Parts: sequence; C-alpha cells; structure tokens
Amino acid sequence: MTERLIDGYDGVLADLDGVVYTGPRAIDGATKALERLAGEGKSLAYVTNNASRSSEQVAAHLRELGAPASAEQVFGSALAGAELLAGQIAAGSAVLVIGSETLADAVRAQGLVVVGTADDRPDAVIQGFSPGLGWKDLAEAAYAVAAGAVWVATNTDMSLPQERGIAPGNGALVAAVAAATAKSPLVAGKPGAALFETAARHSGVDRAIVVGDRLDTDILGGNRAGMATALVLTGVDSVGTALAAHVDERPDYLIGSLGELYEEYPAVIFDGVSYSCGGAVASATDSTVTISGREDDLDSWRAACAAWWAVHPEVTPAAAPEVSFTTAS
Repeated sequence: MTERLIDGYDGVLADLDGVVYTGPRAIDGATKALERLAGEGKSLAYVTNNASRSSEQVAAHLRELGAPASAEQVFGSALAGAELLAGQIAAGSAVLVIGSETLADAVRAQGLVVVGTADDRPDAVIQGFSPGLGWKDLAEAAYAVAAGAVWVATNTDMSLPQERGIAPGNGALVAAVAAATAKSPLVAGKPGAALFETAARHSGVDRAIVVGDRLDTDILGGNRAGMATALVLTGVDSVGTALAAHVDERPDYLIGSLGELYEEYPAVIFDGVSYSCGGAVASATDSTVTISGREDDLDSWRAACAAWWAVHPEVTPAAAPEVSFTTAS
C-alpha cells in the first residue's frame, strides 16, 4: 500500500491564520482535512502565538468556522510562556504580568503569584500582547527588568494584521523594553521551540508534523523543536520564498493545502547530476536554478529546492537564485 504523508506521523501541530483560515473565512478544504485526522487515529493540536485570547475563545472561533476544536487542543504562547517562566524561578515567586488576564491566569496556574507593579519587587516579568497596554505598563516592565527580574516574552511578532491594516505586535512592545534596558527576554512562542514542545507534550505526540504558512515562525520553530515541518502554500510564504529560505527555515515538505497530507509525497531523487521529483528535473549552480518542468507544478519546486539547498547546505546565500524553466521532455 502506498504511504501517504500523514502515515509517517502520529499527530499534526497546525498554525491557524494562513493554514486553517484567512481573515474571517476558512480556507477551502482545510476544515474537512482537519476533521479527517481523528478518523485516521491522528491527534490534532493548534499552535498559535496569540497570548491575549484564552484557549476556549480560540477553539470557539475555530468551531464557528467548522473546524474540530476543543480548548485542550489549543496551545497559545501564554501557556508556553508561563511554563517557560516556571522553569526559571521558584514556586510561589512574584511575577509582574504585562499582558492579558489570560496570560495572568496561565501564570497563576503554574503556582506563581501575580503582582501589579515593579515596586512589588517581582522575581520575574512576563510580557504578552494585549490591546490595552500603554506606556505605563511598558515602563513598569522596564523598571523590573532593569532591577534584575527574569524576563520572558510570550512571542516577538513585530506586526499584527488587523482589519484596518498592519499594527504593532508584541515584538514591537518587547523591543521598546529591550531598548530601555539593554536586555533581551527569553522567548516562548514561535519561532522558539518551547511552544511546539509544550503542544506535543500535552497532546501525547511522539512523531509530530508541524504545518504552517510562515517560514520565519512556523517552520523555523518546528525545525528548532526537532520536528518534521511542512510549508502549506495557502498563506504568507510561497514556493519562491521557500526556495530562497534561510538554512534554518527550510521545510521538510512543500504542500499546496492541508488535504495533501492524505496524498503520497513524491520522492526527490538525485542521480549524481540533477534532482528529479515526479516529472520535473532541477539542477543548480552557485547562483542559478534550472528546472525542466512546469512552473505551476509543485514537483518542479520540490526538485528545485533540493538542488539549490544541496549546493548551499550550511550557509544561506545573500541573494535568491536566478530561476529559469525549460520545457519538460
């Protein structure tokens, strides 16, 4: 029997935006693919850098879109941040929480005591996004961090897509505290490994495949956690950005949609000169990639990635390759 991509793994760790939905709508076929996992005996967990909404709030939104979801399947950076923090300080330690009540609850659940200001001499600061944060909150964080408190950031996403456009994300607020203190936080969310490790541990997954649409968060984080990674082409990144990806951000698989988890993943074969995948063949030099195949065929890009990455296995070139296509024979 032909082995499908999903057959090599016992669970999926899925990103949300760009994988399950885009804006207010589910991506075509995504919810059906996710529903199918349970019948295949595979676990499902959602991994998000969001630290301002509770797991139940995220799960409720997913259910509204038709995706299978319970609070126990949603792992945000609030939980990962609180667990990371708990490993750095003693039980009962005082923590200044700069963020949402969801983040504060996650900290309390770790047996830590939430305090309100730097005057309380907290042992640690944990910083996550909340739309109500202001200068006074960042100042309190800076006072405590400068005084020597352990500092954890739930995530360092610099931007946050909103209906009206792109707004500053938690990373921008973390950067303000870093600029004031000349210190750097421990980071729990993507692209750190902690969030993926937390999700896998709580889900009981031994062989997870991380599915995401962003190389710099989902794929990098999954790679750092030592997990298999699949870039799905329904969100931010593309075959072109995957080809030119930083060494640490190269995915194990390229798939067009979540439904392709249930398809056989074509082998990439090296014949000593070039790389073939399906009917496509690719070869590379220090600055170019030549592909015999169709530009709209994902196998062409799978072969191209293999060829380019083989020429540059350890150091990411300063420039993306020049790509040329020839007619497939």
